[in-house]
Amino acid sequence: MKIAIICSCSDEASMNIYSFLKDLIKPLIGSHEVSLHLFDKYSVYLENIDKEVDCDFIIFPTKHQSKSGIHSLSVHTQGNWGDAMLGGRPGKLGVSPACWLKQALILLESKSKSLHYEVIQECTHHGPYLDVPCFFIEIGSSVNEWKNPDAGQVVAQVIIELLKMDIPFYKSAVGIGGLHHTPNFKKIILYSDVAVGHVCPKYMLDNFNEDMLRQALDRTVPKAELVIVDWKGLGSFKEHVKKIIDSVGVSWLKTKDI
Repeated sequence: MKIAIICSCSDEASMNIYSFLKDLIKPLIGSHEVSLHLFDKYSVYLENIDKEVDCDFIIFPTKHQSKSGIHSLSVHTQGNWGDAMLGGRPGKLGVSPACWLKQALILLESKSKSLHYEVIQECTHHGPYLDVPCFFIEIGSSVNEWKNPDAGQVVAQVIIELLKMDIPFYKSAVGIGGLHHTPNFKKIILYSDVAVGHVCPKYMLDNFNEDMLRQALDRTVPKAELVIVDWKGLGSFKEHVKKIIDSVGVSWLKTKDI
């Protein structure tokens, strides 16, 4: 597989991670052809970069920003459940490599203990819109963390390990409900045989409909055939979500049942 790792000159965390990757990346790693790229734009605005770079798969090392300021290492797939506020297209999801996300989270969890960073898989959010599988791997949440060389080295090491290994095959699922940083799905990702790709959080459930669910299932690799619902994290949307899942006819479980 041709894998492109795309960093941004405008992003402090991306350049931190790049400073380690540039000495580690080889043209062939494991069974993959690997290329490392630098662009001026922020990664979220690199629309259709998969048409410009010769690749089958993209990894974006970037920064994560949040008001909480929590030190974090995170992974997620890109896409917009509603309006395109930060790149991408309205109501369009990326292609989520669920098994890669799961393995990346497992590696981050094992390597970050000495850093005292929280490891999270975020919900699906922001751009760019792409037609190849892609995920973001990030350092959060402020400039001090973005520039921390220890964090940059850990993320670079995780990327290299992912490239060297045969990614295990897991049953993949779409997650619905809960918080942006998906704490109830993290337990499933780390401790079950299920990989979670796209996640629609509670604050986006106004935009959740049959079309978006079908899109999330279809644009997951391997194709998701299960929906996992953070039932308590649906709030007043419980019947709305259940009706949509039933209309699509896909199997579903509550987080507490896995």
